[in-house]
Amino acid sequence: MMEILVFAAPHDWPSTIAFGLLGLLIGSFLNVVIYRLPKMLIRAWENDYATEHGQEPLHTDTFNLMLPRSACPHCGHKITSMENIPVISYLAIGGKCTGCKAKISIRYPLIEALTGLMSAGMIWHFGSGIAGMAAVVFVWLLIAMTFIDLDTQFLPDDLTLSLLWLGMLVNITATFTPLKDAVIGTVLGYLALWIVDQIFFMVRKVHGFGNGDFKLLAAFGAWMGWTMLPVVIIFSSFVGAAIGIAQILLKRLGWSQPIPFGPYLAGAGLIALLWGKDIVGFYLKTL
Repeated sequence: MMEILVFAAPHDWPSTIAFGLLGLLIGSFLNVVIYRLPKMLIRAWENDYATEHGQEPLHTDTFNLMLPRSACPHCGHKITSMENIPVISYLAIGGKCTGCKAKISIRYPLIEALTGLMSAGMIWHFGSGIAGMAAVVFVWLLIAMTFIDLDTQFLPDDLTLSLLWLGMLVNITATFTPLKDAVIGTVLGYLALWIVDQIFFMVRKVHGFGNGDFKLLAAFGAWMGWTMLPVVIIFSSFVGAAIGIAQILLKRLGWSQPIPFGPYLAGAGLIALLWGKDIVGFYLKTL
């Protein structure tokens, strides 16, 4: 049975469905990561600050990705195993807490469904070999980073650097690009946005990008090599600029309001992983 699901060729239905179901389960865990990881980092920073200034730590209770158990923020009802089945539980309980009937955000099942669909899509496109399984982890990390950045305008090193080093490891055998190109891509990916940010700072006296954006583009360089960086930058810039301008015109944001660039980078990175070589090849043919 394992041979059927692992190392299958692209467009294989059994492996695609199996990894799609796995993605649903991982999506449930990603909801926890998206909610808790920023809080864990803030708590750690606050404790470190207190310790450095000779004060008692502010947080002494256990708070990590596993503990305490997930609970309703309104009434404290502990989520049971039957209430934690991806997508199905949300539909079964009508999107409301079984304890106090408060509404549960539809974002939770949407992230679960998105993770399942994107996991299946990676296996359908790449097969269930090394490339396909690596691509599945790639999208898991991108989903977590996208929603964390949307919520907090922050990309944690725990995720960006994990993606970067994983890309290096995957390309030891040139899975997506030769290791030499991956190393060059990592350096150029970081420097590309860093240089733009420095120029922006000199002109506007504010930073246009965060350090997390530099590291995320560096991670894409590690996965796909330096030749894919223009594809990522161009696609993310166009999409980000279009949405940003639309928001400003609609007066939902002012020019001084930071716009998280991570989600646009993530979307462009996904496009580059799936179709970047085809896009570059098509462009070169038109020259």
